[in-house]
Amino acid sequence: MSTTLTPDLTTSASIVDGLDIPVRLLIGGQWVEGSKAGTISVTNPADETVLAEIADATPAEGTAAVDAAAAALPGWAATPPRDRAEILRRCFELMTQRSEQISQLISLENGKALPDARGEVAYAAEFFRWYSEEAVRLLGEVSTSPSGANRIVVQRQPIGVAALITPWNFPAAMATRKLAPALAAGCTAILKPATLTPLTALAIAGLMTEAGVPAGVINVVTSLRTGPVMDAVLSDPRVRKLSFTGSTEVGRHLIRRAADQVLSCSMELGGNAPFLVLPDADLDAAVEGAMVAKMRNGGQACTAANRIYVHRDVHDEFASRLAARMGEMRVGAGGDPGVEVGPLVDIASVDKVDELVTDAVARGATVLVGGARGDGPGFYYPPTVVTGVREDARMVTEEIFGPVASLIPFDDEDEAIAAANSTEYGLAAYVFTEDLRRAMRIAERIDSGMVAINRGLVSDPAAPFGGVKQSGLGREGAHEGMLEFTETKYIAVDW
Repeated sequence: MSTTLTPDLTTSASIVDGLDIPVRLLIGGQWVEGSKAGTISVTNPADETVLAEIADATPAEGTAAVDAAAAALPGWAATPPRDRAEILRRCFELMTQRSEQISQLISLENGKALPDARGEVAYAAEFFRWYSEEAVRLLGEVSTSPSGANRIVVQRQPIGVAALITPWNFPAAMATRKLAPALAAGCTAILKPATLTPLTALAIAGLMTEAGVPAGVINVVTSLRTGPVMDAVLSDPRVRKLSFTGSTEVGRHLIRRAADQVLSCSMELGGNAPFLVLPDADLDAAVEGAMVAKMRNGGQACTAANRIYVHRDVHDEFASRLAARMGEMRVGAGGDPGVEVGPLVDIASVDKVDELVTDAVARGATVLVGGARGDGPGFYYPPTVVTGVREDARMVTEEIFGPVASLIPFDDEDEAIAAANSTEYGLAAYVFTEDLRRAMRIAERIDSGMVAINRGLVSDPAAPFGGVKQSGLGREGAHEGMLEFTETKYIAVDW
């Protein structure tokens, strides 16, 4: 169906042994240099060295990517679902075969510890497998109209060319979580990965072309100036879908931008996840759950436990145990043996985390462990536990996006639920209690798109991922994730 692309020495970087990492733009099945003078430096946050130089796209390349995606759309939409499914299955197999190399790449450009990177790659690959299975299940329905005058036939058709914008914190998973359902539904795509971590997305695009994705079905543009490039893409009437993962602030801007073309929007935005520890909780399980919910990717996740509300009866014991676990974590370059916490992605992230801790302490909070930024090189901040955090502290209202656990005591269930809901966000929440009736009651009352009960991990390719309020629009993963890339067509038939 397509010519396999194998990047040569002029279009790839040898950063990880055994893995071709393209450093050019993918447009219409070709790795192209780009017309803009200069390149984008990709930096290792562990030591601030430059890993690679990649192409810097202009708005003209954005339009060229739309041209390619639009040209490929009719053929890909008409491709039998089983054929699309087999290609996605091959993507899963190739990604699994090269999981260790891709994990090392993520650790290098993102900074996350290698165990976290391996977990991300396994999760990311599952989206290819899941949507290879869902591609053949894009079902419609037939019914009789209430009057009996005609039949109502409902079909799901691919929405068209999709613009996909992914963040830096999960460079593999956020790419596959969008690309796999888009391709399963019969759409073509233009992927704009984060400038801080573009190499993983480029490597995955190369892998997908090798797996048999036809030329033009996926296109990848990287640019230092995302705004002008994506303005060119989103203003093109051939683009019918925008899927974005990132901050609520940027999401609001993109929604306004998409309004000009009345684009269908899927938005996975910011979070401020509450983590509730009830007085009857298994504290061992709660501490381990908090370690996962707080420290996955060093706290740089939209689902990260941001506000840990602990019942006063067990607060001190929980705080002591959590501080002990956090204080034992080994900090260092993500790829080094035994490292559990890597650097943050850039110096701005370190600055913000340090500001939030300083602000909380100024308002009366106490640091139990950590709390002092590293001297460099590298963008490090140690695992930190802060107790006695007041509700007016910045870390309660803003995403921490770092390895800092803020603990807030509460006295009764209603108080905890009210505090959990006192935010504009509503992405994820966590509840720990041995009483299942209580857990389900609380879960229904929390304003959140996802609730984890007695576990610190909520994400699953087979589950609908997304939030309420200012945490986003639509869902990714599950069958719903593929439906986001379809239009519903109704046909009235008289037979």
